[in-house]
Amino acid sequence: MPSEPNHPRRPPFSAPSTSALGRLERLPPALLMLYFGLAAITIMFAMLVASYAYNRLGGSTVRGLHPFPRYFSLSTLVLLASSYTVAQSRRLYLADDVAALVRGLGATLLLACIFAGLQVLGWRELQQQGIFFSGEAGGTYVYLISALHVAHLLGGMLFLLVLLLRALAAARDAVRGLVFIRDPYQLRQLRLLSTYWHFIDVLWILLFIVFLCLY
Repeated sequence: MPSEPNHPRRPPFSAPSTSALGRLERLPPALLMLYFGLAAITIMFAMLVASYAYNRLGGSTVRGLHPFPRYFSLSTLVLLASSYTVAQSRRLYLADDVAALVRGLGATLLLACIFAGLQVLGWRELQQQGIFFSGEAGGTYVYLISALHVAHLLGGMLFLLVLLLRALAAARDAVRGLVFIRDPYQLRQLRLLSTYWHFIDVLWILLFIVFLCLY
């Protein structure tokens, strides 16, 4: 009986654990859902920015007639500061410094409130320039895009407030503090918060640049 030819074996199909799909499967479900949510938010804002750019560049409206709202510029600096404070949360948690974690989360929440207030003042500046939400389409897009960004920031602020209250309760009791520090769930929550917060910050910086270029 003739022997079968020795053909080189095909390499086995790569295991899911080494593929991109496998890496996604290893992500915590909450983080995976967050990534999908961030992708949806990115698509929504990309469509709005594209419509705004089309309106400003393709329309007959003359650009540069009004100064760019200074409160928008100031709010950008405040949001960058909040990005720094929230970035310290994981380091403070790993250092078992619950009291400092409370201060850091509290500072982040305060800066976020200031940012939202500055955005409102920026809208008032637009109104003083004669730019209203129901007026020229370019102005409507500025209001809409800015307001939607603030709305998404408020969602992060609610999550931040929950974590702040947990950390505050842990800081007041030694036993609760020990349980809080040793709970990996809390660290995952801080990771979710940091990821979302940095995304919102980067998103606003990109929107701010678009506004500067097209206003």
